[in-house]
Amino acid sequence: MKRVRFSLIFGVAMLTAGLWPAAAGAQQPVTIRLGHVGFPGSLFDIVSTRFAKDVNEALKGRVEVKVFHSSQIGTDEQMIKGIRVGAPEMTYPSTIMSTVDQRYGVFEMPYIIVSRAHMKKVADNKAVQKALFDGLPARGIRMLGVWENGFRHITNNRRPVKYPGDLNDIKLRVPGGVWRVKMFQAYGAKPSPMPFAEVYSALQQGVMDGQENPFSQIHSAKFLEVQKYLSLTGHVYTPGYLAPPMIVNEPDKEAFIRASGAVYEEFGKQVAGGAELVKIIQSLR
Repeated sequence: MKRVRFSLIFGVAMLTAGLWPAAAGAQQPVTIRLGHVGFPGSLFDIVSTRFAKDVNEALKGRVEVKVFHSSQIGTDEQMIKGIRVGAPEMTYPSTIMSTVDQRYGVFEMPYIIVSRAHMKKVADNKAVQKALFDGLPARGIRMLGVWENGFRHITNNRRPVKYPGDLNDIKLRVPGGVWRVKMFQAYGAKPSPMPFAEVYSALQQGVMDGQENPFSQIHSAKFLEVQKYLSLTGHVYTPGYLAPPMIVNEPDKEAFIRASGAVYEEFGKQVAGGAELVKIIQSLR
């Protein structure tokens, strides 16, 4: 199976360190649980299901990959902790990776990735791979590949978002990870991390005014049922399919980029090697 190499929200397949050597000598078929938070129809589930199909056909009788969607075996936070002890054996995280290694926060820098072609160059770059991948086995995790989640856009029930100031006081659900919170705070929003499985009800009940995700997640999670406005910010990197009954607007992305300077500056100061990693990624555009 060819790897899909581009992502911003950095969808990755991860495997508990040491599983394959143990499996090689096993007499019984090895079952690998692949967990993710996406709903059926999301890019997470489509890619994971195809991966499982190809592996099960190629290693029939030796390995069986079982996919668990919709946070069935845990939230992102629970799975990324559990994988280190083999519960589950495999997961497909995204933003949560910045809690494993702060350098993954580079993909939370607004508009740092400008296209899928750019992301492919970044994922293939040896310096980026060394900075982000080499230290994971010591943490009990192995990276198998870089998949896609996509460009993220904002939905909300308050108003169209064209400029950063339009986010003032909007209660916005974000995934776990400090840098997404800092980014939206810089824009004036009130971001709060929340497990993906809880977002629909939070929007429906007014606990949150809005959220931000790629098209495939917005569609598969049926957020269009409980959100009025869709703003195509593309603030952090999916081919999308969506024809929602929401009011759609094109934001002023240059205004968002100008408002993001402080986030870049703080990342460069707080994260070891962060400034250099930003320079490498920007140079590959």
